[in-house]
Amino acid sequence: MRDQADHSPAPTGAAPHRFATSALAAAGVAALLLGCSAPAGSIEPTGTALPEATGWRLETVVRGLTHPWAVAWLPNGDALITERPGRLRLLRDGALDPAPITGLPDICGDCGQGGLLDVALHPDFASNRLVYLTFAQGDPDKNRTALARGRLDAAGKRLLDTEVIFHNADWKSGGQHFGSRLVWLADGTLLMSIGDGGNPPVSFRGENIRNQAQNPGTHFGAVLRLTDDGTAPPDNPLADDPAAKPEIYSWGHRNIQGMTVHADSGVIYANEHGSRGGDELNRIQPGNNYGWPEVTYSNEYWGPRISDKTQAPGITDPLVVWTPSKAPSGLTVYTGERFPDWQGDLLSGALKFREIHRLDIEDGRVRDEEKLDIGARVRDVRMGPDGELYVLTDEDDGALLRIVPD
Repeated sequence: MRDQADHSPAPTGAAPHRFATSALAAAGVAALLLGCSAPAGSIEPTGTALPEATGWRLETVVRGLTHPWAVAWLPNGDALITERPGRLRLLRDGALDPAPITGLPDICGDCGQGGLLDVALHPDFASNRLVYLTFAQGDPDKNRTALARGRLDAAGKRLLDTEVIFHNADWKSGGQHFGSRLVWLADGTLLMSIGDGGNPPVSFRGENIRNQAQNPGTHFGAVLRLTDDGTAPPDNPLADDPAAKPEIYSWGHRNIQGMTVHADSGVIYANEHGSRGGDELNRIQPGNNYGWPEVTYSNEYWGPRISDKTQAPGITDPLVVWTPSKAPSGLTVYTGERFPDWQGDLLSGALKFREIHRLDIEDGRVRDEEKLDIGARVRDVRMGPDGELYVLTDEDDGALLRIVPD
């Protein structure tokens, strides 16, 4: 099973996202197509009628990737690229090494949305050569999201001393909602997202597994904060709660597959999949609950609202709600110089609509939004060390693309 879009069409009180009237109209049309009225809340969901970004074009860096999931650049300009079936590839001088990197952990490459997922380099990679990978561990009937660490050899051919340093404390079944993105914070700790485990009828402890996103006693539906050896820092927000998992940083998430830190402000942003409508962009803050599935703009895939609440005390409002679902994927902050008007803006990938959304952030609020039509399922969006913006496409013959001025 792929992401849910394949089978479906700031703190509390943050100001609503502002956008064009045409987007408002599209949201209303989308609600009619969903067979229900648009949910009422503090955020007006955006639609599909966003203005097109201009002045850019795509260049192909390399093709021949099988459902690539993430890219991370090495200090010398080479790159590591994960392929969901379970391969880690080296891009050197603009060409893929034909032999995948060896020494990876055991990966469930046929676990639906799972497989080999994100890749991130240790902040001191130049001296310690440590590479971090998230992946699906287990088999299609019993699996979980895990984090491994290994040391890349000098030739870029093999991971050495690879070990699993963290995993979800609980197993689940099926191939849905693993997450998972990795983001290093300035203090040297690592954020890792884990999905809620899946849609009904996937169950856990006698109820829908998605309900565990409201249970800090599990890792499902959470953003975790870890040390570089996979343990919980003692200053995590729930570290002193004996009923909670000490790794939890925030909870109440459905399935975060894009996460980034704004270099100037230090603000953490994440975009996550809703169900049928209700995709969200959130500002992640420690100890906050983001509501899923008790507070949401989403509908069940078979029609009715999942919850009658889009706001509640103690629940952090999203900054943006996308309805219909765009299936948000990679997320980055633009820091290059080729597009001066994009400086500091968020770029959010869309699997379903095969595009990237540019979100203008000012004073912690989204002031404007436009789209870049990529023409393929966008899995990851990253800034390269050369100041260029790169895109991974989720296809059998996936590509690494570069966005340059037209």
